[in-house]
Amino acid sequence: MNILGMGIVFARGRGVDSLDKALHEGWQAPAEVEIKGRKSFAYRVDQQAISDRTLLKNMRRADKLSKMAVVAASEALANSRIEDLNRKRVGIITATALGAHVTTFDFLDDILEYGDAGVSPTTFSNSVHNAAASYISSALGIEGPTLTVTQFFFAFHSALQLAQVWLNEGRCDYVLAGAVEQYGDVLAYIHDTKLTPAPDGRIRPFNFKPAYQVPGEGSVFFLLSNKKQDNSFCEVHTVSVNADEIDLPQADLYIIDADGLLAYESIYKDCLSSAIPVASYSPLFGSMLSGSAFNCAAGALMLRNQKIYASPVTDNFNGLNIASETSPCCIELIRCIRYNCLDEKAVVYLRKARD
Repeated sequence: MNILGMGIVFARGRGVDSLDKALHEGWQAPAEVEIKGRKSFAYRVDQQAISDRTLLKNMRRADKLSKMAVVAASEALANSRIEDLNRKRVGIITATALGAHVTTFDFLDDILEYGDAGVSPTTFSNSVHNAAASYISSALGIEGPTLTVTQFFFAFHSALQLAQVWLNEGRCDYVLAGAVEQYGDVLAYIHDTKLTPAPDGRIRPFNFKPAYQVPGEGSVFFLLSNKKQDNSFCEVHTVSVNADEIDLPQADLYIIDADGLLAYESIYKDCLSSAIPVASYSPLFGSMLSGSAFNCAAGALMLRNQKIYASPVTDNFNGLNIASETSPCCIELIRCIRYNCLDEKAVVYLRKARD
């Protein structure tokens, strides 16, 4: 399964060029927010990044989650440079852990304030998990199968597995698969009280214990196909969820999704090798349950550019072989690793596109 196009919206901008720039520039302080009278930090998407009157002309009343998803999905189609995709068999799979939770809480607040009869039906329709996928289909004129996958840590991995099934079965010629998450006050409060906030806004993915988090939001989508084309990013070689990894070649780089969402992240240390460099790009995006999609986006860009980007935060108290410099490098295979709170592991193997 090949990645033919990629679109992204995150705290540092919109599009693959913004991702490349952020990877070159490294860590920058996130925005300051206030949680119950205390200063904290969050990686928030600027409204200007999703202010596209042409694309969103029929989405004036959509929430931020749906707008981020539509913009990222549109960027992925444009980035692929494939013409008339709306006339081809294209499926849509949207992965999200928490969905439109901000709109859901707005809806509940309206019930409490105005009663059942006074609640906006638009707010209700935008609060369902599948709203973002529906908006993508409508805005981009895609009429293929559409599905939303929800799961706390591994939603994106399940979306990739389903995309491969659709392509192998011939249901679609292309699948637009990606993830979207939104920052909100309730989420920020939970992060702040149940996890360890980064005091300076800096996620330290190699610290492990304590693990520092900074909430984030954004969306990233990939145009996937079994077909090949010259400007492909890479191949999605294998996706495994809580399964043994057997008969797989040695990776050239590990990317770990450590972002402070586990109380202790020492388990990541057990899956690393001192002979293979490791990186993590969560300090560019923030702590998100679907953050694997963003780290995979960084991996896909590295494979296309044949360049390893330095980890944005390289605090190294555990003697790891951290990728600390950005430099050209011959990369064939990248192993992206995510653990959940039950110590289950999901892995995405990205391989250099073959001729």
